[in-house]
Amino acid sequence: MGFAPAGQGEEYMKIDRLIGILSVLLQKERVTAPELAKRFEVSRRTINRDIEELSKAGIPVYAAQGTGGGISIMNGYRIDRTLLTSKDMQMILAGLRSLDSVSGSNYYSQLMEKMKAGSSDFVSGRDSILIDLSSWYKDEIAPKIELIQHAIEERLRVTFHYYSPGGDSVRTIEPYFLIFKWSSWYVWGWCAIREDFRMFKLNRIDALEQGKEKYAPREAPVPDLSVEKIFPGGIKVKALFSNDSKWRLIEEFGIHCFTEKEDGSLFFTADYTDKERLLSWLLTFGTKVKVLEPVEVKEELVCIAQSILKLYGEECPAQKKEKNTGKR
Repeated sequence: MGFAPAGQGEEYMKIDRLIGILSVLLQKERVTAPELAKRFEVSRRTINRDIEELSKAGIPVYAAQGTGGGISIMNGYRIDRTLLTSKDMQMILAGLRSLDSVSGSNYYSQLMEKMKAGSSDFVSGRDSILIDLSSWYKDEIAPKIELIQHAIEERLRVTFHYYSPGGDSVRTIEPYFLIFKWSSWYVWGWCAIREDFRMFKLNRIDALEQGKEKYAPREAPVPDLSVEKIFPGGIKVKALFSNDSKWRLIEEFGIHCFTEKEDGSLFFTADYTDKERLLSWLLTFGTKVKVLEPVEVKEELVCIAQSILKLYGEECPAQKKEKNTGKR
């Protein structure tokens, strides 16, 4: 990885190779050290050390000398190939490919090739699932993910400028999880300012830097990513939308968020958490929505509309054209 210190790249290659060797051994009855050395482009001595590492990890690998000998996994440990169907492997490979879409390296692609090696009997057909996790901001997000991932692995703090509705701030956190949720990437960690665990959206992070001193890991709780926890509601919204807004309401809130009235308008109900975001969202519909409740949201929209009109200080061009046409 681009932010790895000296020697880190070799360690990744070693882990990559160990996974590849294990994959080969699970698929073949027996394989020789020279065959593995040729496949992974390393010396036979390196392969022997790798086999020792696998054995130390508790995997019952043994080597038989002489004619017909080779390296194999003890009977009874082998995974039945029928457990990994073509569909299973396609799901695994699709997951690895999706991670490569935000990776700053080709690590996952290499691992994917290792898994494919020698498995053509149960990995067949064209890829039917394509997942891209990179979002619209791949060039900006990928380096952040790479740096934070390395910081998590090495237990290094990260510092960054953060932009939120409450204002701008400089944060230092101990990162524990990278999260992809709600079509965006987040980092979950212990915030030095709040003295508690917080989640930060990567798109709002700037000037990200990695510290040099390691931190002692805390008992980090897995973040509760349920909609009820992150978006607890509190603002009961009722509004009438024009029928041509149906696709947006379904996309953003689901098919059951509205009922269609006899005149074709859509009676929308939902719980919203943040009033500022609610106002911004409603404004994107222009004249295609009329808020019924809460009254204060309706009143604020009127004030915003009046402020916009005052800002430009001009009459609507379409209405102006109609008046001029009528005079003639």
